[in-house]
Amino acid sequence: MGRKILLDHDNIPGIQSLNVYREKGGYRALEKVLKTMTPEQIVEEVKTSGLRGRGGAGFPTGMKWSFLAKPEGVPRYLVCNADESEPGTFKDRYLMERIPHLLIEGMVASAFALGARTSYIYIRGEYFYIAQILEKALEEAYEAGLLGKNIFNSGFDHDCYVQVGAGAYICGEETALLESLEGKRGNPRIKPPFPAVAGLYGCPTVVNNVETIAAVVPIINMGGAAYAAIGIGRSTGTKLISASGHINKPGVYEIELGLPVEEFIFSDEYCGGIRNGKKMKAVVAGGSSVPVLPTDLILKTAAGEPRLMSYESLADGGFATGTMLGSGGFIVMDEDTSIVKNLWTFSRFYHHESCGQCSPCREGTGWMEKILHNFIVGHAKMKDIDLLWDIQKNIEGKTICPLGDAAAWPVASAIRHFRKEFEEYVNNPGSIRDVKHYYRINNLAEA
Repeated sequence: MGRKILLDHDNIPGIQSLNVYREKGGYRALEKVLKTMTPEQIVEEVKTSGLRGRGGAGFPTGMKWSFLAKPEGVPRYLVCNADESEPGTFKDRYLMERIPHLLIEGMVASAFALGARTSYIYIRGEYFYIAQILEKALEEAYEAGLLGKNIFNSGFDHDCYVQVGAGAYICGEETALLESLEGKRGNPRIKPPFPAVAGLYGCPTVVNNVETIAAVVPIINMGGAAYAAIGIGRSTGTKLISASGHINKPGVYEIELGLPVEEFIFSDEYCGGIRNGKKMKAVVAGGSSVPVLPTDLILKTAAGEPRLMSYESLADGGFATGTMLGSGGFIVMDEDTSIVKNLWTFSRFYHHESCGQCSPCREGTGWMEKILHNFIVGHAKMKDIDLLWDIQKNIEGKTICPLGDAAAWPVASAIRHFRKEFEEYVNNPGSIRDVKHYYRINNLAEA
């Protein structure tokens, strides 16, 4: 059984409430940092832990904190990115729903380390019921003196607010999130300046993912070195994985980084293998925006080494033979899955969610969706495969934010690893199943 740190108490009755959370050791980390540690010591502890951003980028958290500008007389802010709109990802929802006080404790402890007297939890609009859970937990924390003035008689004051977004994928990008939080349209900002210098309301700001901030609590309790001893190499600690698709046991799993991918998919402790006795065809390892890999490459690297659930192992070989851990949105596809249909679904999503600010993304995502639609309904030509390849190349790396890359990478990997399937759609156009699928989901009458 793998070690649990964040979800150790997720199934305890009443753990949502402050009383039960404190009975299980809750807010000891906050008391420790406010009574015995300096902000600098906390930042160093997080650096020692090797914690990396759990929202997708995997950037070292302690290093990100150390970049925060500290001009005299200017407020600093901590913002929690709870937008979680990446298809295939639902681990932050699970954590906030089950253990909301873990996030709040992490917010206050992290804010103290950063010198921030105000923080915000920006949550996606579809998570409105989760926002209500957080609001109740915040109310309990204020009543207990764990938020507000002079927390634990330390002289530290802190206020935390929940802000519900309007359901825009683009607001998962940190600068678009800040624009939305300020009441503007959620368009990504050009960087530099980075949020650490000019973020919310033009002030120094740190934006971290829900899981990242929650992980600060066990790091403080157990010590950075002990946390770093879990995992493998520079992939330290545990990671929440949202497992879905054609598996026997979908759900949220907390794994020690470095777990073999094969064990994660096929062991009864985790996903329990492929449902209905089918063979596995492909896996999207880190949410819809990362490259899809066929079975042989998701289980072993190009060099024949076992693929591990870690930042480095999944990325081994670059995008030619590797992928990314990303947000941990682990989608497993069986032998009956159409990669082309799946890609069309992803492309429809990215076209719909593009903010339209950058021409390559605005035009390219729509173009890719239309071409993939032609494959689905039997109108594609062989040259369309190369056209798709050229379009994604002209989107990747040419936009203000990573949404363009997120739209391009699935297309590139699908063509790279499953080109024969695209060719099959051209040679055998418009299978009845795919045509009916298209018209059904779009509520159209068949022509």
